[in-house]
Amino acid sequence: MEFKNLFAFMAVVEHGTFTEAAKQLYVSQPSLSKNIKKLEEDLDVELLDRSTRHVTLTDAGRIVYNQGNKIQQSLYEMRVSLDDLLNVEIGSIRLGIPPLVGTLFFPTMARIFQQHHPNITLELVEQGAKLIGPLVENGDVDLGIVVLPADERKFDVIPILEDQFYIFLHESHPLAERSSIHLKQLSDDPFILFTENFSLHDHVMAACQKSGFTPKVGYKSSQWDLIVELVASNLGVTLLPKSIYEKQNNPNIRMISIEGMNFYYRLGAIRKKKAYSPIAVQRFLDLVVQEQPLTYNENE
Repeated sequence: MEFKNLFAFMAVVEHGTFTEAAKQLYVSQPSLSKNIKKLEEDLDVELLDRSTRHVTLTDAGRIVYNQGNKIQQSLYEMRVSLDDLLNVEIGSIRLGIPPLVGTLFFPTMARIFQQHHPNITLELVEQGAKLIGPLVENGDVDLGIVVLPADERKFDVIPILEDQFYIFLHESHPLAERSSIHLKQLSDDPFILFTENFSLHDHVMAACQKSGFTPKVGYKSSQWDLIVELVASNLGVTLLPKSIYEKQNNPNIRMISIEGMNFYYRLGAIRKKKAYSPIAVQRFLDLVVQEQPLTYNENE
């Protein structure tokens, strides 16, 4: 079986007629018909029902067409793999990241990567962490940064960050001078949270419920700096990773440990299982994990 005959058959199926397929392939219609007849002879099956005016697949034709798609994809991936091998220092990586990661951590990621691979472009797609998984699964991005845990049945998961949650509240809050606070002590306070598109929203709700209460939500936002400013305006309290406190500079904010609970923010990179991963993507992962630029801990 020759690939040119298989692809001629697939073109007829996709374009609907021999005439249109021949036009798209820049061959004559008799030549195209000969290609498909030769494919049928090689496979010893009839692929097209020629008793109708329009192209109609036989049962065998449907099987050959579906398998042909897989062959085309394999050939495409082979070409991409070879291009990667020859041109690993050029190209681009499509990276899905939540806005919080884009603001807090991506500049460090990008700086480290660009120092080693200045000709590889990082193309960013910013979405809430819950929406990154579908982008990776559908092939819209090569790699995603998400809040862990992630579904390891669908993705290869590479941990890259662990950061601790703290309570953020206004300096005038009655508990502002405490070194630690049990979450239950905040059950009467309005909470300022990320919107439901963000994994951090679910993490905070779960932590409060584990402490015995459902938080009263005063405000929701998709922007961490707005959340901090709302707390600084004494409109409520929130739980955020320590890395955010390092970025903000409002003197009205107090950051206090959560008593009786180890509450961590873990980030990881995900890529689709069994899908081809460009060499440039692996280089990016190797550097991020090797350099470990994103580590925060309780004693810092």
